Amino acid sequence: MDTDGGFAAFASAQWARLVRAGVFLGCNREEAQDLAQSTLLRCFVAWRKVERADSPEGYLYRTLLNCYRDSHRRRWWGEQPTQILPETAVPADAVDQLATIDAVHRALDELSQANRQVVVLRYFVELSEHDTAQALGIPAGTVKSRLSRALDQLASSPHLAEGPS
Repeated sequence: MDTDGGFAAFASAQWARLVRAGVFLGCNREEAQDLAQSTLLRCFVAWRKVERADSPEGYLYRTLLNCYRDSHRRRWWGEQPTQILPETAVPADAVDQLATIDAVHRALDELSQANRQVVVLRYFVELSEHDTAQALGIPAGTVKSRLSRALDQLASSPHLAEGPS
């Protein structure tokens, strides 16, 4: 077990960012939390390798992407039909915020999976280009070119041009 608390501190510091990355990769909040937990479990098992890695964060997010890919191979993440819909009241000031979040998710949905992963790791998780490249297992130049294409596509996205209504 982890006697010095190194893993516990690392996991605690990364939890919110892992969940946020999962949401921006296309998971709902609960699925993103499951994804973060699976990622941290794999990293705990390989903690000595994570500690020795050039970039522990790069190792962590590469593991996150591997867990994400594995989970999508195994099961369907689509909507589950139900006869009874829950009633939820949304405060008026939250409506604009929800519209903005929805617009970002719709714009990200239009990106290829490779470009979306680069955008999420680089801008939402805030990894460096080097760490993003390491997490994805690609050269830093590929990260830059994918970012360029993705940002061009996002800039022309009608979802982001509309803004909240």
